[in-house]
Amino acid sequence: MSKLTHIDDQGRARMVDVGDKAATRRRAEARCLLRCAPDTLNAVRSGTTPKGNVITTAELAGVMAAKRTADLIPLCHPLALSHVSVTIALDDAVPGFAVHAEVSTTGQTGIEMEALTAVTVAALTLFDMLKAIDKTMVIDGARVTAKSGGRSGDWTQP
Repeated sequence: MSKLTHIDDQGRARMVDVGDKAATRRRAEARCLLRCAPDTLNAVRSGTTPKGNVITTAELAGVMAAKRTADLIPLCHPLALSHVSVTIALDDAVPGFAVHAEVSTTGQTGIEMEALTAVTVAALTLFDMLKAIDKTMVIDGARVTAKSGGRSGDWTQP
């Protein structure tokens, strides 16, 4: 088994030193779903939710969250992000919302956590703004779906 990079020889948590790593272009994508009642989707579609434009607000919250990831997750390096995009689509088949984030930077460490933070905070924001009309919502399937750059190379998953 490989040595855990965030644990020192005495078992204490530590931030990994990435100072000797070369800066490379890095990109990550993440997705999740917010499952809800069909009536909730209809309220969003028709613009009759009590808190206004929930999609735009949640997308903005996701962007803001990606930029603050290091403040939220211990041992996560603060990164200068060059791009963050969060999109939310209504999906009648779920029923619910498909949340997608794409994040990029040039740096010495990966940005998967920033992409995951973006989608989960966007979904939490949707939940917060819609809970008055739907108590049954579920945030589901948060995952990294693509990553490029860095030593471990590129990969994608559905």
